[in-house]
Amino acid sequence: MEADYPEVKKAGKIYGSALSSGGKRAFRLTGETQNNFEEGFLYGDQKLFEILEINLEQGNSEEALTRPGSIVISESRSAKYFPNGNALGETLVLDDNPSRPYTVTGVMTDFPDNSHLDFDFLLPIEDTNMSWTSQNYFTYVLLDERSDIDELQKKMASIIENYVIPAQIQRGRDAAFIDVLKTIEYRLQPIGDIHLKSDIEMADGLEHGDIRFVWLFAAIAGFILLLAGINFINLSTAKSANRAKEVGLRKTVGAFKSNLVAQFLTESVLYSLISFVLGAILAWGLLPTFNSIAAKTIAMPWTSWWFLPILLVSGLIIGVIAGLYPAFYLSAFRPVNVLKGSIGKGAKSGRLRSGLVVFQFSTSVVLIIGTLIIYKQMDFILKKELGYDKEQVVILEGTNVLGNKAESFKNQLVELPQVQQVSLGDYLPIKGSKRNQTTFKKVSEGSENPGVLSQTWRVDYDYVKTLGIKVKEGRDFSKQFASDSINSIIINQKMAHDLNLEKPLGKQLDNNNQHWTIVGVVENFHFASLKEDISPVALTIGNDLGTVAVKISSGNVNEALASITSIWNRNVSNQAISYSFLDQRFVQMHEDVQRMGKIFNSFALFAILVACLGLFALSAFMVEQRKKEISIRIVLGAPFRSIYKLLTLDFMKLIFVSIAISVPIGWCLMNRWLEDFAYRIDIGWEVFLGAGGIALFIALLTISYRSIGAALMQPLKSLRTE
Repeated sequence: MEADYPEVKKAGKIYGSALSSGGKRAFRLTGETQNNFEEGFLYGDQKLFEILEINLEQGNSEEALTRPGSIVISESRSAKYFPNGNALGETLVLDDNPSRPYTVTGVMTDFPDNSHLDFDFLLPIEDTNMSWTSQNYFTYVLLDERSDIDELQKKMASIIENYVIPAQIQRGRDAAFIDVLKTIEYRLQPIGDIHLKSDIEMADGLEHGDIRFVWLFAAIAGFILLLAGINFINLSTAKSANRAKEVGLRKTVGAFKSNLVAQFLTESVLYSLISFVLGAILAWGLLPTFNSIAAKTIAMPWTSWWFLPILLVSGLIIGVIAGLYPAFYLSAFRPVNVLKGSIGKGAKSGRLRSGLVVFQFSTSVVLIIGTLIIYKQMDFILKKELGYDKEQVVILEGTNVLGNKAESFKNQLVELPQVQQVSLGDYLPIKGSKRNQTTFKKVSEGSENPGVLSQTWRVDYDYVKTLGIKVKEGRDFSKQFASDSINSIIINQKMAHDLNLEKPLGKQLDNNNQHWTIVGVVENFHFASLKEDISPVALTIGNDLGTVAVKISSGNVNEALASITSIWNRNVSNQAISYSFLDQRFVQMHEDVQRMGKIFNSFALFAILVACLGLFALSAFMVEQRKKEISIRIVLGAPFRSIYKLLTLDFMKLIFVSIAISVPIGWCLMNRWLEDFAYRIDIGWEVFLGAGGIALFIALLTISYRSIGAALMQPLKSLRTE
């Protein structure tokens, strides 16, 4: 790119270590014997320092990654391992390999919390087999400020034509494969868009968010603010009778309508500003709880120049918007009508108030529907048959330190009475595990078939049994067959389907000019989030020792872990055991859904609370205004049921209307959300029935508090005051 396009000033690439080892690696200082576990390793080019503006506290940014065996560490890791303050020139040992030490050539400033480039160790890319067929690297470019991005993207098509296609032809790729390559486009993305506006499942080994959720929660927050504004409008107009005489008298003594509008707007703005101050304090106090739920590190930007002005302006705008209608409504009273007593007391909800109450509860019911569907989807995910058994499987990490002891360690574990099966290997059906994708096609196929892109996992002989994967056709790997370690392959049903193999056993597949014989077909199993459909997987015998999977009995788990730890300590003296459970790792794959459910639940509760506060105030005001009417009805013999019905029926009609409006809206919105999942629930009537029932019960409870009190009051006490 630097050579072919003058717009490109610098270009460099990164490689996320999560692609190769899950990101967790054994780490120690040279001279020490005890290994620690560290995460956040990234491989990159020297030019990244200029492109990404990485600041070095120690070292020279122009040559920090120019030599093999270099490593740049973050300021926080430098403080952890080199408390004396000088890390330059110190050596480190990774993956328990003292024959390949790394020398610290720089200490970089910690990346901010809002950066998607969250790493603590930067190593040089030392791949000597670079080719135009490599797809694991992500390129960053620094462009000239005058560059036309769209024009540059069009010009980048020449990369495919001039470099990628010739390289693939040289590898022996056929015409069909070349035709597929011609459809590829390169796209440029601003670095500020990468975190929120990229594919969630991007394989760069870094965490990504989703801008849709940001807009969704911002919209919900806006609706809740609108609900509060509606409460203000409702109460202001409902209490109009209380202020009618004030308006009439002020107009009689010469006040203009503009004076009254200014007064009422000022009152509204003052309420809003006070609310914003209290809201900011509450937000600051509740932010740690929100960060815990959302797994974020958001902080209140008190010191930013724009923060307080935005709060002030927002308070003014909200105050004006909320107070505008009540101000003009109240100031429009005619003095003669007011002083004659012909202005109604606002006892009964007008059309506007009724419409606003319907809007409030419709919004609340939609949020309740969303919460229920999110929890049902999460329950579906956790209970779904995955095609493998995730229960009682312990994952030991950092096991590459075992070296040539790995097989002996496995045999010692198998001898434990609490252990059923053990498998050595880095490829597991969970996020963060090693992945490798290549292309297979039938040996008998000609150039017209481009083949099938498949995950290719190197596993041991006990992998299928340890994870409880079901063999549908043929057999599992076995040491009794010498060919299994050379050219035997097991595929899943999805791969057999995509290759159009009706009878796959014994068929041969080609992968980069290497032939494999299919000896077994396993049932499809999920190895990614349920947002993704199951894709082809091929298993071959290999030797990857980064992790060990141990299937234990369902008895005393603590006893089993103690026995495993004891064997680990006998074999590895310089590294503490590190383990996790496969079922817990599966749940972690869907933490975003759980977090969304908790946040949605909080929003729904808050929306219901705000709506009920307004409903409570309106019902209380209605009871107060109709106290004389209620007293007369009681004196004339009206029963409790009649009075209660009188005060609640109108409100309950509005709640039923709200439910009727919210059901199709909630179905439409949540159906769109579920489209992100390849495996999802069907939205049943019970969700809407439950959401409506919850809203109805809460509303009835809110109204009943004042209605029951009114129906049981002493009528003479009320009438005596008239």
